[in-house]
Amino acid sequence: MVRVLLVTAACLVGLAGCVTAPDLGLTPVSQTEAAPGTDAMAADLPLTAETQVETTTAPTEVTTTTKVASLGATSTAGVLGTDPYDELSLAKKQFRAANYGLAEEHYRKAVETHPNDAEAWVGLAAAYDRLKRFDLADRAYKEAIRIVGPTAEVLNNQGYSYMLRGEYARSRTTLRKAQTLDPQNVYILNNINLLEQVARKGKGVG
Repeated sequence: MVRVLLVTAACLVGLAGCVTAPDLGLTPVSQTEAAPGTDAMAADLPLTAETQVETTTAPTEVTTTTKVASLGATSTAGVLGTDPYDELSLAKKQFRAANYGLAEEHYRKAVETHPNDAEAWVGLAAAYDRLKRFDLADRAYKEAIRIVGPTAEVLNNQGYSYMLRGEYARSRTTLRKAQTLDPQNVYILNNINLLEQVARKGKGVG
């Protein structure tokens, strides 16, 4: 079942710069819990408000987020992430606890059993970002885009991912595209602000 990313609230997972990471939802990035880390994404990453990943970067005090949107569904029965013990829920829990290796394991199992769940793919990408497996993160982002398209949430997390790699020009372009889609999204604005700070100081993120 394909769920659609809603722009409403929360990373990948858990995402400081958000990596929109564990709970990946990207709606507004609240600088704390709502902020994958995002790397760009953050806390329970609810884009809808279901999931949000929040992360914080030490070099700057700006909290950005990576979110893997909570993909909305008309019914929650049988939907991945509604059971606190299913792979997606366990992945979000581990991501929020900064146990990125365990988060990756659960996200990977989630996409293996639910290959069309965009939230799980964004969370997996955020976990790979935190593990610095950017080659695998790119593949996961590609799958999320295949399912829901280049949404503001996914682009926010991707932009944070490029920031983590030190690819500031690419990060800026991607985050600006995300901002065009959702001009008032706090997560995106926080990541843009963080990007300008690290680019000026020449210090890496995370």
